[in-house]
Amino acid sequence: MGLMNSFQIGRQGLEVHGKRIEIAAKNIANVDTPNYTRKIPIISSMQDQSFASVLSSMGIGNFSSNMGGVSFDGIVEDPTPGIKIYKPGHPDADKDGYIRTSNTNAMVEVADATMAQRAYEASLGIMSISKAMAISSLEIGK
Repeated sequence: MGLMNSFQIGRQGLEVHGKRIEIAAKNIANVDTPNYTRKIPIISSMQDQSFASVLSSMGIGNFSSNMGGVSFDGIVEDPTPGIKIYKPGHPDADKDGYIRTSNTNAMVEVADATMAQRAYEASLGIMSISKAMAISSLEIGK
């Protein structure tokens, strides 16, 4: 893996985990909003599964490949329904006078936000270490 790949992986991590933090914050903000459906971010690792990558991992040849990273694949809504409450005068009530509470659990969202924050900080660490390595390699060349 080259130095530029580590910058790329760090950048991807910052983008993806930043989006995770935004989604968790939006979910927390809507804990008490009737009929709100919790949003779940979909992320996946980008590991190179090519034949050249397998050969390189076994020490056969020296093929360049994408060695990792993370990608944001979208948002899905949590299918768990909220609790039905009878409030016929509420503006969000259905024809029978019921509203649904949000299906968001604040404790789960805080835990998700904490994990996303730590992953974001780890990505910042990757960027910082990569920068230090680039500066050190430039110093060697002097």
